[in-house]
Amino acid sequence: QAQLAESGGGLVQAGGSLRVSCTASGSFSRLNAVGWYRQVPGKQREMVAVIKSDGSTNYVHSVKGRFTISRDDSKNTWYLQMNSLRPEDTAVYLCYADSAYGLRRSDSWGRGTQVTVTS
Repeated sequence: QAQLAESGGGLVQAGGSLRVSCTASGSFSRLNAVGWYRQVPGKQREMVAVIKSDGSTNYVHSVKGRFTISRDDSKNTWYLQMNSLRPEDTAVYLCYADSAYGLRRSDSWGRGTQVTVTS
């Protein structure tokens, strides 16, 4: 199973930008879909963006046109570039990976990185 480590969260004013990164390590032979979710206390975890191994992407409607997900498989790392941030984007951002080791697949989660957007 892959172990995931996020970096890059922080505090930013509305309209600003941040980039968060996630790097996978551990026992896996390939990464399938990877992505970002976010969690706000008292609310359900929400999918923000996912990118498959073929490069196809999917975004939650509220971030389309503002956020961009990308991946660098040579580094086992994926990124979420967040532009035009809004206070409602404030959340803990968790990275996710669907990884495989041979025929065995597993889901992995990072511990999360806080993104706070002030008005």
